[in-house]
Amino acid sequence: MEYTYLGRTGLKVSRFCLGTMNFGPQTSEVDSFAIMDRALEHGINFFDTANVYGGKRGEGVTEQILGRWFAQGGGRREKVVLATKVYGDMGEWPNDSRLSARHIRQACEASLRRLKTDHIDLYQMHHIDRQTPWEEIWQAMEQLVREGKVTYVGSSNFAGWNITQANEIAKNRHFLGLVSEQSLYNLNARMIELEVIPVCKEYGLGIIPWSPLAGGLLGGALQKTSEGRRGDANVQKHIEKNRSKLEAYEELCAKLDAEPAHVALAWLHSNPVVTAPIIGPRTIEQLDGTMRVLDIHLSEETLKQLDEIFPGPGGQAPEAYAW
Repeated sequence: MEYTYLGRTGLKVSRFCLGTMNFGPQTSEVDSFAIMDRALEHGINFFDTANVYGGKRGEGVTEQILGRWFAQGGGRREKVVLATKVYGDMGEWPNDSRLSARHIRQACEASLRRLKTDHIDLYQMHHIDRQTPWEEIWQAMEQLVREGKVTYVGSSNFAGWNITQANEIAKNRHFLGLVSEQSLYNLNARMIELEVIPVCKEYGLGIIPWSPLAGGLLGGALQKTSEGRRGDANVQKHIEKNRSKLEAYEELCAKLDAEPAHVALAWLHSNPVVTAPIIGPRTIEQLDGTMRVLDIHLSEETLKQLDEIFPGPGGQAPEAYAW
């Protein structure tokens, strides 16, 4: 396994982040345990979850599964860089969501109980809260860091100016601020190249792409049109909308003698600002297959061909749309 630093921190994480969203709703607890054990065998030390994962509001089903896995011992918790999230709706009352200092404190305590741990390595804000001032958010996060319950703070689904504002205010408070941003990023969704990636480079944030396979679109969708989520009517509509791109893409992957999913992940790895794409295997076989990505090195010519098939926004702003 390859490792890299998480943004500007001294923390080393694997070049793949194990996503756990499927644990509970789609993957049984027994199979989830097996996948996590195999991930450690492969050297994956970066696990991502969220308090809202699991399909049952307020229960944190997926966090509970991770907690019971950690409780087995064997150094499981010590080996894992654990990331979870706060923001989502965890109850019926008005303060059971978002990023008030009250909710951040309560949500963190609840996640710690479910995860059966005394600290969260990376506590991520799942979305921007436009109603809560940064002074309040940072006050709450600073307290959690002082208490040893949180080590680093990250964001998810933030705009470029949100990251700038957050880190400038953190700097004034002599606080480390955001060290990572978890964004939608894949060959077919490159909007963050306009402003999010440039600001992450400037402030030293690691980028953790979610949905690196575009919900299966980049995983050989034309070859497996009826498998898994690809059988859904909305997904089929998305496939038809992008059919010409996918035909060219899968033809290129065939010439490279590589699985489409592996090429999509290798493309993300080719960007030095990307820390670790989130992979969400539903089976051990899927996880094992993904490890082959580490042996794929895309040439400049291949990267150029991928840009022609999936053109991004044209670079960073403002040159992407102005002079």
